[in-house]
Amino acid sequence: MHCTRPSNGSQRSSMKNTFFPTRADINMFAFDIDGTLLNSVHEATDATCEALRKLASAGIRVVLATGRRYRDALPLADMFQIELPLVTASGALVKSPGDHSTRFIAKFSEGVLEELLCALISEGHEPIAYTDSYLEGFDFYCRSTDVSLCKKSGVEEYLHRNRSLARVSDSFETVPPAGIFAGFAMGDRDEMLHLENILRNRWPHHVSLHTIRSPRYRDWMCEFAPAGVTKWSAVVDVAKSVGIDPATICAVGDDTNDIPMLRCARFGVAMGNASIDVQAAANWVAPSHDDDGVADLVDRILRD
Repeated sequence: MHCTRPSNGSQRSSMKNTFFPTRADINMFAFDIDGTLLNSVHEATDATCEALRKLASAGIRVVLATGRRYRDALPLADMFQIELPLVTASGALVKSPGDHSTRFIAKFSEGVLEELLCALISEGHEPIAYTDSYLEGFDFYCRSTDVSLCKKSGVEEYLHRNRSLARVSDSFETVPPAGIFAGFAMGDRDEMLHLENILRNRWPHHVSLHTIRSPRYRDWMCEFAPAGVTKWSAVVDVAKSVGIDPATICAVGDDTNDIPMLRCARFGVAMGNASIDVQAAANWVAPSHDDDGVADLVDRILRD
């Protein structure tokens, strides 16, 4: 999604900007989960939980925008008492936590998914393909759940942990199951960046790509979704659905899939644990997720 940041007098820089928003500037926060709301031991500190309560008391809405599957984001929505739709799978699926209704699901252009899956397999990877099947008791399709066959492709650990949520498709790449909206391959960092480059060169206008490392897994993920799908595109839709101007959003994150919302939000904040590229995309860099960076940010904005 193309965006133009509202004029605030600040310059794009990895250094702190002279502009810092006050309560009057912000009506919504969009928070990433892992590496942002959760620290390095996958916990939300008391200070972070209190910060979200302060936002609620101040009348500021909160939306979670995560790369997680919907099923994995739900416990955090409950913990933080989030009622707005959850932006999951890096923007490819948006669902309401109250009744699990689907607000948005990304769709690939005709023929692209089949070609994409074939390309991943020909490169030696075993793709994981997400579907909107929470109520049916599973989350994704793959070609096999036999982890011994998947060691070379990098998804062994993922399938070991999530095998009960998988469904096997015998015609996975030729006739993909209906409803696939995103997916990924796994491997080491260099391998996934190389794969991302191959896919980007082949489908420059039909596929959205990024390489990230979930703190919950050893390997890196090259994630794919239909073109134009980002956390920001989904956050904007959620904001508009409750009458909030996207020009009043503060977005906070730590990884590559957060960059679009950090660049496009009224105020983009990278966590101190984020990479240099992610920090460079933000207006301001907060303390790290292990130093209660979210609490520090919220206190600064609500101070006045």
